[in-house]
Amino acid sequence: MAKVSTNISIDADTKAQAQALLADLGLDLSTAVNIFLRQMIRENAIPFTISRDVPSAVTLAAIENAANDTDMHGPFDSIASLMEALNA
Repeated sequence: MAKVSTNISIDADTKAQAQALLADLGLDLSTAVNIFLRQMIRENAIPFTISRDVPSAVTLAAIENAANDTDMHGPFDSIASLMEALNA
């Protein structure tokens, strides 16, 4: 199969870090990109999950409570009162 060159823009620090990691794995950047592209074709998708770091429902509820100053706990006067609240 014929090889073609492709130019991509990468942040210099990202490239250096990737090359160092790949060198430890015995690969170069070109081989890693080819592995990624072949896996993408094989899976007919990007071969990893791309998502935003979304807080869980529990964390979102805690953020909402903090913003509204509701369902707040503490400060505690003693460790005993803290433990009582935790065990409630």
